[in-house]
Amino acid sequence: MAWREASGGKVEDVEDPAVERGLSASEDEMPRVLLTRRQIVAFVLFLVSAVGFLYFVLPKLAGVGKTVHRLEGGNTWWIAVGVVLEGLSFVGYMALFRAVFIRGEGRIGWRESYEITMAGVVATRLFAAAGAGGIALTAWALRRSGMAPRLVACRMVAFMVLLYVIFAGSLLLDGIGLGVGLFPGGGSFAITIIPAIVAAIMFAAAGAVALLPGDLERRLGLLASGSGRSAPWVARAVAVPALAASGVRTAIDLIRARDVGLLGALAWWGFDISVLWAMFHAFGSAPPFTVIWMAYFVGMIGNLLPLPGGVGGVEGGMIGAFAAFGVDLQLSVAAVLAYRGISFWLPTLPGGVAYFQLRRTVARWRDEEHTQMGASANGASPAPASVLHGS
Repeated sequence: MAWREASGGKVEDVEDPAVERGLSASEDEMPRVLLTRRQIVAFVLFLVSAVGFLYFVLPKLAGVGKTVHRLEGGNTWWIAVGVVLEGLSFVGYMALFRAVFIRGEGRIGWRESYEITMAGVVATRLFAAAGAGGIALTAWALRRSGMAPRLVACRMVAFMVLLYVIFAGSLLLDGIGLGVGLFPGGGSFAITIIPAIVAAIMFAAAGAVALLPGDLERRLGLLASGSGRSAPWVARAVAVPALAASGVRTAIDLIRARDVGLLGALAWWGFDISVLWAMFHAFGSAPPFTVIWMAYFVGMIGNLLPLPGGVGGVEGGMIGAFAAFGVDLQLSVAAVLAYRGISFWLPTLPGGVAYFQLRRTVARWRDEEHTQMGASANGASPAPASVLHGS
């Protein structure tokens, strides 16, 4: 599935046969992870140990033993500003979610959008690898709302592209600006130019995927159909480049359509970075915003580590990046730990509530489908498709 710009500046869906192959409809259940008692105990111990290390051991190792007391004495008004900024960040995330996934009238309103995005927070906390749990839960909820699996997959790729183009663009622009002295803050080649080079490679890879020719996808499809017993596996492999190309092109088409909801990607990152900026003010003086901007994204690479929610990796990455820029270590530790408390831990409680609300919402959708099927079997007029499946 790809999107193209129609008359009047609107974006409409068009079929992409290469993507449709290898993706079939499924009535799957809520993503779950089967955990033994030992695994649960180990997970809890890890979180407790990680928090204890970050808030008590790390400050002593870094020679800033008074950091915990400094956290207790932070400026209350700046901390409150940080909480508000984090809330605005999530509003931006929901706006982007609706701009990408919700087209016209359908089942998913703002309340359902809130439940899906906030429940994704909990899933992201439980799984590592850059929010894989949140992605799985979001895809599940969208499929259960009636959206076709192939459409969900394509739009999910587009959603991630729109989010992480800000990530890569920040590393590229801020890295070059700091490296050549255009922006205040300085920084070595390793902390400025190298991240910019990595970002440039990411843009080049995305551009190459977007230019993937259609005839290549068709040839791969022919290969899949003639692979005998291995055909199902080959079909899945064929769907990957087709899906990636379609998702990237969808993101490009959405940008060209100038949907105001796409500004949600900027709000998601921008307000979250501003929380970190506010925490520096809460405990002292903030370094140049360009330094905070760069250290933030360098630290976020820690989400790729096989740690629940990147706990430990993100904090260590940010503190290390600030140290590389020459920012006071004690101030950096206090600001980063306070930021993570607001950005990572604070949304977990409402996210847990939203998780159970989403389960009830999906159960309601399922009851509506059963009612509709019963009415159809009895010869009654079916409800409009837009009510059941959205658009």
